[in-house]
Parts: sequence; structure tokens; C-alpha cells
Amino acid sequence: MLRRLLPLLILALGVAAFLWLRATRPESASVTPEERSWRVETLVAAPGRHAPVLPLYGEVTAPEMLTVTAPLAGRIAERPVREGQRVARGELLVALDEADVRPPLAQAEAEVADRRAQLSSERVRHDSDLATLERERELLETARRQLERTRSLVGRNLASQSDLDAARNELARARVTVAARERAIAEHPARLAALEAGLARATAALAATRRDADRSRVEAPFDGIVTRIRVAPGDQVAPRVELLSVYPEEGLELRARIPRRHQAELLEALSRGEHLVATGDEGARLVLEGLAGEGDPAGTEAIFRLETGGTALRPGSLLAVSLARPAITDSLAVPYSALYGNDALYVMDEEARMRRLAVNRHGEVLRDDGERWALVSGEALAEGDRVITTHLPNAIQGLRVEAADAGNEGRP
Repeated sequence: MLRRLLPLLILALGVAAFLWLRATRPESASVTPEERSWRVETLVAAPGRHAPVLPLYGEVTAPEMLTVTAPLAGRIAERPVREGQRVARGELLVALDEADVRPPLAQAEAEVADRRAQLSSERVRHDSDLATLERERELLETARRQLERTRSLVGRNLASQSDLDAARNELARARVTVAARERAIAEHPARLAALEAGLARATAALAATRRDADRSRVEAPFDGIVTRIRVAPGDQVAPRVELLSVYPEEGLELRARIPRRHQAELLEALSRGEHLVATGDEGARLVLEGLAGEGDPAGTEAIFRLETGGTALRPGSLLAVSLARPAITDSLAVPYSALYGNDALYVMDEEARMRRLAVNRHGEVLRDDGERWALVSGEALAEGDRVITTHLPNAIQGLRVEAADAGNEGRP
């Protein structure tokens, strides 16, 4: 009997031990789920008037660069300057040999003298023709009277037929002589005009030769820098061959292409008389003078005048500049990490949650530390809003955040 009850007793003791252990186990603490907050940096919004900058890249030019050419053929006698040398106004740049300059000048002077002599000779000839014509007309009248007398004598058989023919021939010769003299006198104005025109041509050629002779010795017309030297002393050059160039130290320009979408804005600002300034490397400060007269589908070149700095710039140099565009009112500069796309950012509301704001992007601004920030504006953006500058991949409306700083002023 006991052997049958022993398994049941053991089973009952096991069940009792299980119930006792279950009843005496410790109570587990209840877990309440908490919402996670994301730690972010913020920027206290202070909208104001800011000028967005437009990065440009252009070439330095010298619009007043002077290219010296040889006025006539000759040998280079002097060239005391070198490439890149600074010269003062009136300093000699290059000179041709006088032995090549004097002969053309002497020839031109001789041509003028010859034309003047021909003109004087024509006047003397005309005066002589006028005086001779009177005598030849007298001879013509005498020949006519002689013919009449001879006819009378022939009618009275006092002269022969040969005498009559001789009188007729003499009258004919007298008439031809008078006609030739009258023609010569009539042609005098034409000959005089032709000679005067020849003298004018010779005088003009002499003036041109004297001009070329003066230009054979070239001095610097302004304080400038010498460049593009093509010849050395002793070289033989032909007319109109480039010798060297010189450009003024002041007056350099920068030509940079402006995107089409910004052209109207800049032209309107210039029409209002605004002073648009671009800054570049080496302290270069340039002022926008206007846009070029021609463009292409990619845009139009803007012309900037170098105002200060940039002493190391040379024509042909490439320069990156930042052009300050017309200022935007009620705008705010924010780091690019604060933007989501091009038209939205988030602010932290009173409940420490993210609130999405739609904004308009106007370009970028350059801070004093050299960092570039985006310039935005929006109707819902107000003074004192805490703009979230930490870019969150999971950013959504209402996401709980925690500020990691006390905020910064929203000025570049």
C-alpha cells in the first residue's frame, strides 16, 4: 500500500513546492516606454538686410594696353626696357636707327620742293603765253592784210599766183599759232589744279613721313608695365610689325561671365546707381562697371574695374571673386546643414519639437571667418526662432529634439 502511495506523495510535494516558489517570487518592475529626443544645435534667428554673394571666375584684362608698331622699315637701334619692367611717363621704350629714318624724310622733302617748282614754272609759262598771244594776234592781223594786198596786186597783174599762195600760207600759220596759244592759255587752270593737287599729295606724304620719323622713337605715354617684347636691338623690322606693348599700372579690368538669371537683377541695381563690389584674392577690390555689349546662351560678360589691391595681377591672369549682389531685406544666413532641399528648414518650438518652415533661397553670404552660408527668407520665419542647424536624416514634423547649445546670433 505504501509503495503505491509513495509516487503520489512525491508528486504532491513537487506541486506544493512549485506553488510555494511561485507565490514567493519577487515582483518585476514595470517598464514605461519613453520618447527619444535627438540632440541638435540651434541658431537664434535674427532676420535683417544681407547681400548675397555670387561666386565668379574671370580673366584680368588691360583695356588701355598700347601696342607699339614699327612706322617704317628699319633697324632697332635702342630698346632699353625688358619684359615686366615698370616705366615712367616719357621714358624711352624703343627707337629705330636714324640712318633708316632720314632718307625717306629727305625724299619726301625733295618731292615737295619739285612740286612747288613745277607750280611756279606753270605760272611763269602762263604769264608768258598771255604776253606772246598779243604779239601773235598782231602777226595774224598783219598776215591777213598782206593777203589782201597780194590779192589786189594779182588782180592788177602786179604779183604772181605764187605770191598769193605764200600770203595764204602765212595767214594759215599765224592762225594755227594763235589757236595753239589760246588753247595753252585755256588749259592753264587744269594744269594749275593738277600741279596743286600733286603738291598737296607731296605735302601729305611729307607730313606722314615726318609723323613716322617722330614715331620711330617711342616714349612711354603713361606710367605702366612693359610686356610682349618682340624685338631686340639690331633686329631689322618691316613696317607695321609689333615691337612691344605697355599697359598702365592702374585701370586693369576683370571680365567674368554672369549667369543669365542674374543679369536683370544686376542691371536694375546699376540703373539705381548702386555700388556693386566684388572681392578676390590678394585683397583685390573690384567695382562692377556694366555688362558687355554681346553675350551668348551661357551668359554675358560683366566688366569689373580694379579699384584697390591686386598689385600682383597681370593681364591674362585668372581670378576668382565674390560679387555682392543687391541686399535682401528680412533675410537670414544659415549654414547649409540647416536646409532640407532648397526650400525648407526646421525650427524648435516651445515643446522642443521640430516644426517645418518653407523658405526662399537667395544665394549665399560670405562670413567674416571665410565660411559660406545660405541666405534664406520666409514669411513664417520670425525674430527669435531657434533654427535647427544639425542635419537629421530622419527629420519630420513633430520630432522631439534637445538643444545642445544656448543659440547664436543669426548674422554672418
